[in-house]
Amino acid sequence: MAKLLIDVVIFLAAALIAVPLAIRLGFGSVLGYLVAGVMIGPWVLKLVTDVDAILHFSELGIVLMMFVIGLEMHVAKLWAMRRTIFGYGGIQMALCAALLTTIFIAFGSSWRIGLTGGLALALSSTAMVIAELQQRKLMDTPAGRAGFGILLFQDMAAIPLIALLPLLGPATADGTAEPGWLVTVKALAMLAAVALAGRFLLRYALRAIARTGVPEIFTAFALLWVIGIALLMEGVHLSMSLGAFLAGVLLADSEYRHEVESDMAPFKGLLLGLFFIAVGMSIDFGVLTREPLRIVVLVVALVFIKTAAMWLLATRFQVPGTQRAYFAILLSQGGEFAFVVLAASFAARVIDQRLSSLVTLVVALSMVTTPVLLLAHNRLWLPRVERHAKASASRKP
Repeated sequence: MAKLLIDVVIFLAAALIAVPLAIRLGFGSVLGYLVAGVMIGPWVLKLVTDVDAILHFSELGIVLMMFVIGLEMHVAKLWAMRRTIFGYGGIQMALCAALLTTIFIAFGSSWRIGLTGGLALALSSTAMVIAELQQRKLMDTPAGRAGFGILLFQDMAAIPLIALLPLLGPATADGTAEPGWLVTVKALAMLAAVALAGRFLLRYALRAIARTGVPEIFTAFALLWVIGIALLMEGVHLSMSLGAFLAGVLLADSEYRHEVESDMAPFKGLLLGLFFIAVGMSIDFGVLTREPLRIVVLVVALVFIKTAAMWLLATRFQVPGTQRAYFAILLSQGGEFAFVVLAASFAARVIDQRLSSLVTLVVALSMVTTPVLLLAHNRLWLPRVERHAKASASRKP
């Protein structure tokens, strides 16, 4: 117990020092959390060393963030966004995965390893992108809607990704593993069961709990609802964030939506900050010192390819010219779900431990580049675009 409290004090102190300093310097809160994680992690001050446990626990921040977003999404609104989610998300995933797979193969990897790496790195960070959009109140802009649709599609792509990975492993892989079609059937059955339960039982349960007049019991039920569904989704190889989003959508039409949202906000903010601290702690500087050139080349290649791809797609996604650079940078990093894909790839013996550690480091470092690039965009690129737009407007008769 004492050890846990000490770790909590370390996390809070690191955040209180690093985040305000990063904001003051113009880098934003996310980079502050990442730097705090690096400083207290196993490679600098070594104040906290159990990185995996912290990373797994901190994923609750992403879960609660997606739940709160789901609370704002009615089923009708989601149906109206179907082109954005499946069209934009599918195009982005296919293009980025194809380009990154080609890069892996060009550097001598087998097509299996190349495809695995390409799929893992094509995913962007839901936590980072949504946090940035919410902080700048850009969720309802064309760039925000397109980015959200892409991220939601990536979460839904968990089913085919997880089903595909065992097929890429060697023939001697564990024959007791479930076939891909059975994984898919179970996932779809779980989605249907949760949707039916939410449609017919949730409203009555909320009313019964609200009649007790005990606010903390209402909060406890809301936490049980979102975390329980997230765990059920993980049990059928879907992402926890997708389950949390579904839990929020099922509550979106409830009269208690605003009360639930206000109850979840403090948990979401703290745990999301903890997630970024854990990502900073997970950066393996041992791999970086052994293969610095390869790591730098891969990070630059990843960020450049995804930025270029998103820039090219921005026109098709109806993102206005003033937001295209921002949109491209925003989705240029690797995502937290890449860690899950890499772990599953390692379990299926598609990749070895060395490659898994290398790609994990590339993903973590790519997350660090996003706040820096956004700062450069806001200070250097955006003023030029605004001046050009004003000049063009003044020349019109």
